[in-house]
Amino acid sequence: MQRFSEMQECQVFERKSKRMKNVLKKYLKNFIVYLEYEKNVSAHTIIAYKTDLEEFSVFLDSRTLGNIGKIDHLLIREYLACLLKKGHKKSSIGRKLATLRSFFKFLVREKLVYKNPILYISTPKQEERIPSFLEMDEVKGLIEMPDRSTVEGLRDASILEVLYSTGIRVSELAGLDVQAVDFIGGVIKVKGKGGKERMVPIGESALDCLGTYLKARRSGQGDKQALFLNYRATRFSVRSVNRLIDKYVKLVSIKKHVTPHTLRHTFATHLLNAGCDLRAIQEMLGHVNLSTTQVYTHLTIQRLKKVYDKAHPHA
Repeated sequence: MQRFSEMQECQVFERKSKRMKNVLKKYLKNFIVYLEYEKNVSAHTIIAYKTDLEEFSVFLDSRTLGNIGKIDHLLIREYLACLLKKGHKKSSIGRKLATLRSFFKFLVREKLVYKNPILYISTPKQEERIPSFLEMDEVKGLIEMPDRSTVEGLRDASILEVLYSTGIRVSELAGLDVQAVDFIGGVIKVKGKGGKERMVPIGESALDCLGTYLKARRSGQGDKQALFLNYRATRFSVRSVNRLIDKYVKLVSIKKHVTPHTLRHTFATHLLNAGCDLRAIQEMLGHVNLSTTQVYTHLTIQRLKKVYDKAHPHA
C-alpha cells in the first residue's frame, strides 16, 4: 500500500464520510462493554475513548484498510504525525495514544489481533505544566462572597467550602449524597474514578456551612438523596458548579482563570506548604500514582525561590 504525503494525509483525514466503513466498529462495541463492566470506568472516560477511536477509524477508512490486523506501528506513527500537523497539543496526542494502547491491549487479550503495534511507539514527551492555585486571601474572598442569608447562597458557600476543604474533583462533588457526610467523624465518603470509594477529611468550617444549608433547604421535595440541589430541586450538575465558580470569581475580581480543579490544586498546595506528607495528600486526592501528586512539589519550590529572592542578601 502506497503511503500518502503528509498534506494528502491531513486532507483525507479531514473528510469524514457519512458512509465510512468504520473498520473498528465491530471491535469498539465489545471494548466499550469491557470498559464499562470489567474496568468500571466512568461514563466521561468511555465517551473520551469512543471519540478517540472513532477519530482513528476515520484515519483508517481514508486508507481503505479493511483488516485491523494490517495496522502496524508505521501507520500509527503516520496518524500521530497527522495529529501534530493538525495542531493538536502533545498532551492531547498522548491521551489519544493512551486510548489506542488500552484498545490494542484488549484486542490482544481477546485474541482478535496477534501483534500489538503500540509496543513500538513511545509516548511524546509532555510539556511540564505547573498547576495554578489561589493564595489564602483569594480563597477567603471567594468562599465569603456568597450571601449566606439565602438558601442558594448557603448552597453556593457550601460547595466552595467543600471543594477547598477536601480537594475532591468536581464530578465527585456533584455525585455526593447527604448520607456521604459524616458530621460526627468529620469525613465524607467519595466515589472517585473507576467507582473507587475513599474517605476524605473535611474541616469544621465546611461542615458548619453544610449543616446550616441542609437545615435551610426545602425538605420533602425533589431529590432527597443528593447533597446539593439546583432550583428545580434536582442534583446539582458539574456544569452548574463551573458556572457558580465563574460567577463568584468575577464578583471577587480574581484575575486568574479559576475552575473547580483550581480549588483542588489550591487544597493540595496549601497542605504541602503547611508540611503535610505527600503520601497523605495522594490518598486524599485519590491519585493512583505518587508521581501525579508530586507536581505540587514544584509549586512549593517555586514559592521558596520567590521568598529566597526577596529575603536573601546575596539572592
